[in-house]
Amino acid sequence: MREKRKEFIKIIKTFHEKPNKVFCYFAVMEIRHLRLIKAIVEEGSITKAIDTLHLTQSALSHQLKEAENKLGTKIFLRQNKKLILTKAGEKLYRTANEILAKLSDTEEEIKALIFGEVGEIRISTECYSSYHWLPSVLKQFHQLFPNVELKIVVEATHYPLNKLLENTLDVAIISDVVKDDNIQYIALFQDEVIMLVAENHPWADKKYVLAEDFENEHLLIHSLPLETVTVHQMLLGPAKVSPKKITPLPLTEASVEMVRAEMGIMSMAKWAARPYLRDSSLKAVKIGRSGLKRKHYIAVLKDKIYPEYFHHFIEFLQTEINLQWNT
Repeated sequence: MREKRKEFIKIIKTFHEKPNKVFCYFAVMEIRHLRLIKAIVEEGSITKAIDTLHLTQSALSHQLKEAENKLGTKIFLRQNKKLILTKAGEKLYRTANEILAKLSDTEEEIKALIFGEVGEIRISTECYSSYHWLPSVLKQFHQLFPNVELKIVVEATHYPLNKLLENTLDVAIISDVVKDDNIQYIALFQDEVIMLVAENHPWADKKYVLAEDFENEHLLIHSLPLETVTVHQMLLGPAKVSPKKITPLPLTEASVEMVRAEMGIMSMAKWAARPYLRDSSLKAVKIGRSGLKRKHYIAVLKDKIYPEYFHHFIEFLQTEINLQWNT
């Protein structure tokens, strides 16, 4: 008995001098004990720690007692209804932070080895119609890189280059190139914009329309400012032509129904209009003799160092979009 007491005193002394050595001696605290102590300290009470760890009070009390038995000393003391770490508890709490942080990092590294790289890509476009095809492409990429989170930043729409320069975005999909030495543009695809009209509209039998044809029309657009609307930017603005009425309507389906009811006209990407043209009540009309074509680009920061998965994403985006939408 006396020998065991001497050994115990030796352990306690070693704990204060070399706490890491004691961890080896006790075959170490279990991870659940470390999480328990961390939760109690950071939540400030056992009650809150119960919610964080999803334990019952009896289970938590049992684990705390078990941890103290393994350590051979008290971890907490009660003072004025508060739990205060003992000296041993303070050392244990510091070590718990180190071990749990290292464990988390190791788990992420193992996931990366098994499933690929871990990270995030923030993406936006300058045109709401692009959000029709973007989610399906992102879903395909996510199947290849399940630990790379792809975030569509809708609030950056119409101003993606500004947000890119502010580092709010990682990728901007644009058709309006602005010269800036900080931005690199990568060709993505080309599409055509057409006018969608009702079957009885005067334009329905036209081969194409010109800027002056818009003067007496009610033009439905997705949103303001007008400068971001392709048909204004590439046709009406340069010709200094203003439609009789312009109504911003952010819901595509609602705009299409208004066109069908002969309450206005709207511009759409040709590929986006195809599902609506299956109904003979709507017609597509070319804009200009040669059609209104626009090129889309991926914009990224020129001198920024991107992780490897980012370059895979750019290559994937180019390949998939060209296969589906290039005209």
